[in-house]
Amino acid sequence: MAEPLSAERLDGLRSWHADWHGLRVAVLGLGMTGFSVADTLTELGSEVLVLAGEAADQRAELVGVIGARLIQRDLSTVPSELVEFAPELVVVSPGFHPDHPVVAWAQAAGVAVWGDIELAWRVRDKVGTPAEWICVTGTNGKTTTVQLTASMLVEAGFRAAPCGNIGVPVLDAVRDPQGFDFFVVELSSYQLHTLGLQGGRSIVSPLASVCLNLADDHLDWHGSAAAYRAAKAVVYENTKVACVYNRADAATMSMVEEAEVVDGARAVGFGLDVPGPSDFGVVDGILVDRAFLDDRRTSALEITTVEALAQRGLAAPHIVANILAAAALARAAGITVEAVRDTLLSFGLDAHRIQLVARRLEVDWIDDSKATNPHAADASLAAYRSVVWIVGGLLKGVSIDHLVERHADHLRAAVVIGADRSEVLAAFARHAPTLTVIEVDAAETEHVMPEAVRRAAEVAQAGDTVLLAPAAASMDQFTDYGHRGRLFQAAVEAELGGEADDRSASR
Repeated sequence: MAEPLSAERLDGLRSWHADWHGLRVAVLGLGMTGFSVADTLTELGSEVLVLAGEAADQRAELVGVIGARLIQRDLSTVPSELVEFAPELVVVSPGFHPDHPVVAWAQAAGVAVWGDIELAWRVRDKVGTPAEWICVTGTNGKTTTVQLTASMLVEAGFRAAPCGNIGVPVLDAVRDPQGFDFFVVELSSYQLHTLGLQGGRSIVSPLASVCLNLADDHLDWHGSAAAYRAAKAVVYENTKVACVYNRADAATMSMVEEAEVVDGARAVGFGLDVPGPSDFGVVDGILVDRAFLDDRRTSALEITTVEALAQRGLAAPHIVANILAAAALARAAGITVEAVRDTLLSFGLDAHRIQLVARRLEVDWIDDSKATNPHAADASLAAYRSVVWIVGGLLKGVSIDHLVERHADHLRAAVVIGADRSEVLAAFARHAPTLTVIEVDAAETEHVMPEAVRRAAEVAQAGDTVLLAPAAASMDQFTDYGHRGRLFQAAVEAELGGEADDRSASR
């Protein structure tokens, strides 16, 4: 049976300057990513139908302005307008489950399903010579590593854009008229899953790539740990120079071993231990590069020291690991060690990432609201000796039993928040039955953090850290992790009466 004409045409669409005119495309979702897809395709001359259950009013109003059509309704069934439209391509926004009715309909009908990353790679030559891509994924630490890598590239004099799941859609970066030398692309497991749909192979060929770590997360979306791992592994496909992996996480090493890469691509490990040749690591408190130098079997290049990082609030073990990973990616791109070192003299973490909010009476109040899964919370908890832990939210199908069991011996108390606290409370009952566990049953969003902070203050003692590291998503009671963190910070300020000393912003 001959291949359908539309499939042949789609395969040939590998440039901004190809003939996209008149191509019928359905776009699922109208968030930042969905709008960037619709805007790009209409600019290319395609016929675009946007399907959205919900959308911001401003974006909904702009759909018609850019020349697309919008169907806004419940998408639990396939809209008749979509069937009549007969799309040749469906571009799905991150977050639409693989078994979503519209996605399932498209696949059953033989319609190609892309994500925004696939489209961005195909049209990356809009403003001239395409930027090199450096791709970053992992359960925890993606955003910090992306920001670090991009900052190192900029320090070296290159035009680099952090983009993707970090908040700036890749398509917006691709269409920026100034052009870039590098895109440092944060990729979620959702985006990678969709990228791997076309025959199980990714079209993207990054200069360097990394999966920082792997732990159970988003299992409600992927359906199993194996499917989640398979999605993350897509990041290494077709890598040209360096596949960077975590020596402390065997899953990332096996991903590299199994990946189909460009001939000559190297495996480069990072870790907090002494590195072998072709690795990055730590020797006597010094971060070193043993990968990108001629005499790597007997020598190493000094990047910086843990002591110097501590002076900038960057010495938590998981942050040091992120720094090593970013250094490996930047060095793979030809950046000097000096540029890497100079970047670290001024780099600061994002808000809500192990951010010191206040210090009073020898108690530190730390906002790590960005710890939205157990893996991230595990790294945060491990950084402090005695913790009053504020925990809870949307667990996304993931258990926190191992997390409670692992850290119970250095917890002063736990303050449990979240609309459904039963799983969290049960985990403490099983693995820390003698620990003081305080349940916050406030129903209204504005009351949750004041109550949690008040109760934490009652049990905290000198030398303790009150740590907001929820190990869960925030959307049960808050808009997002930033909203959760801001309310925590406001509650701390109110509780301490504005008398906190040594207050610090992390940036």
